[in-house]
Amino acid sequence: MKTNLSSQIKLDRIPRRYYDPQDEIELAALTRDEKIYTRIFETVEEGSDYLAAQIARIIELNVATKGKCVMALGAGVSTHSAYSTLIRLHKEGKVNFRDVIVYNLAEFFPLVEGGPCTLNRLKEVLLDHIEIRSENIRTFDPDVTKEDMFQCCKAYEKAIEADGGLDLVVCEVGATGSLAFNEPGTPETSLCRLVLLGNETRHNVASDYKCDNVPTTAITLGIANILSAERVLTMAWGESRAQIIEKTVEEPANANVPASFLQAHAHAKVVVDLSAAEDLTRISQPWKVTSCEWNDKLIRRAIVWLCQMTGKPILKLTDKDYNDWGLGELLALFGSAYNVNIKIFNDLQHTITGWPGGKPNADDTYRPERANPYPKRVIIFSPHPDDDVISMGGTFKRLVDQKHDVHVAYQTSGNIAVGDEDMMRYFLMMDKIAPEFGFGDAGYKELSQKVHDAVKNKKSGDVDVPEVREIKTMIRQAEATIACNYIGVKPENIHFLRLPFYETGTIKKGELGERDVNIVKKLLEDVKPHQIFVAGDLADPHGTHKVCTDAVLAAVDELKDEPWMRDCRIWMYRGAWAEWEIDHIEMAVPISPEELRFKRNSILKHQSQMENAPFLGDDDRLFWQRAEDRNRGTAQLYEGLGLASYEAIEAFVEYHPIRD
Repeated sequence: MKTNLSSQIKLDRIPRRYYDPQDEIELAALTRDEKIYTRIFETVEEGSDYLAAQIARIIELNVATKGKCVMALGAGVSTHSAYSTLIRLHKEGKVNFRDVIVYNLAEFFPLVEGGPCTLNRLKEVLLDHIEIRSENIRTFDPDVTKEDMFQCCKAYEKAIEADGGLDLVVCEVGATGSLAFNEPGTPETSLCRLVLLGNETRHNVASDYKCDNVPTTAITLGIANILSAERVLTMAWGESRAQIIEKTVEEPANANVPASFLQAHAHAKVVVDLSAAEDLTRISQPWKVTSCEWNDKLIRRAIVWLCQMTGKPILKLTDKDYNDWGLGELLALFGSAYNVNIKIFNDLQHTITGWPGGKPNADDTYRPERANPYPKRVIIFSPHPDDDVISMGGTFKRLVDQKHDVHVAYQTSGNIAVGDEDMMRYFLMMDKIAPEFGFGDAGYKELSQKVHDAVKNKKSGDVDVPEVREIKTMIRQAEATIACNYIGVKPENIHFLRLPFYETGTIKKGELGERDVNIVKKLLEDVKPHQIFVAGDLADPHGTHKVCTDAVLAAVDELKDEPWMRDCRIWMYRGAWAEWEIDHIEMAVPISPEELRFKRNSILKHQSQMENAPFLGDDDRLFWQRAEDRNRGTAQLYEGLGLASYEAIEAFVEYHPIRD
């Protein structure tokens, strides 16, 4: 089962002319800041379908003209969805790999048992599923030594040359702007060679391959090798790639962003989803490149940008400011700067509320939430057992304090985020006290021995045995329960859904399935909420948040015509990685200094996630620090626009189900 419902969150970011750019002059205006041909799709699935179709077309063209197609393929995570579609096209008879020669774009060095291997990954995600001759799969000599590395790399380049050169390179734009393993600082003239891997790359590899022993070096085709290919297809998905895509596509080419050297290639294409494209000028600031079809959100985004450019609050902007910064269209629409200013100031003012569940017996004309019914039945969906307090802990507490019937639904067990040391801390304590309380029977002793042996013998990349996963699940459930008790949630309102897609035991999760949606659907039918809060954090690097979001939205879609669902409002919050853009914020809940400290304490109840929580990347801040900095940043942004000054703000966007 697949669903793209979460993509609807961002559809109104696209300027209307973007949808149907038939006019070449208009398209040229929209893309005039872009130095590489860039295709933007609403979803990863649509972008992947386009890439697969492009690869298939290039194979067909080259086989028809010269009898073969020579490709160099990367194995980065972003390529996997395109390869999946390519496999489907092959099975449907729409692409043939009999005359295709595949070169491995890069490989780790040295290859070690239990360590990462790009060729194995390529086989896993593509090569083992297509009819390609084994002799047509080329990779670096796995037995090469450092002393022979130079000759090995030269031989690899000569083999490509002997095959007639590369017709196509397929790879992702890395988090640092890398191509293959060409890290920041790589010159445009670089050739096939041994390279040193950066810390961020090694961290990402450890997460993607679920292994600890990531080599410090790798062999890679250089930028010059990639640029020598007839065509290059590269891709990036998600908000976490937005900044680097803007640098790759719009800023001058430089060695700090190796992917930017594709600007010099006549037939390079960058394919991105809308989230990865959001920093490109035609998406983030379309008024710079074209005449806009202005709506309230686009006007708000433009005014916030103008305030940042001028250093002025909204109500101090002048006609001259609008004209000087290319926003004269708004003066023509509204007659004067004052008219625009007061409209946007009031719009932003009306997003602020201390009553996230609605203020009873109050005029709710300009409030984000309706006054009635009161109290409301509320469900907070939390992807992991701590996202609720990290993302909206202040609002969570406010809803409980204001006497709403608040339910919390933890969608996944989160067990993979519990380290072995944290688990053993609890388990060793149980070993000590179990005999004193009569728990030291044969069954417990057998379990204890099995857990100790599993941890002792665990190797990098091994999946936890079911008993260990269950103990880690219990730890996270206990921590979530303690946090809920601290906030004041009724015990019967705490729900641990344990959606099946998550329970793989590895970082790579399964796809969203009907069982997942049905579990969420049943909870909705049981509670019949008036208000739902759901994660909208699509920047989550491992996709769990997105799948959890889609599970809720798919269930909502099936129930959207129920009378109680028509009376239900759905609010989306963000996680630890990013905040909603201010032009999208529809409810801003102020958090006092005391409430912010309470939120911090709620997060700290999740002790297993404090010091060794994975996936923090190069950001050394812990989750509570990220949350506080983000919430304070939102408050400072409101203050800078001339609105009230608060200690912190949590922000939400309303989701509207599509109905006939």
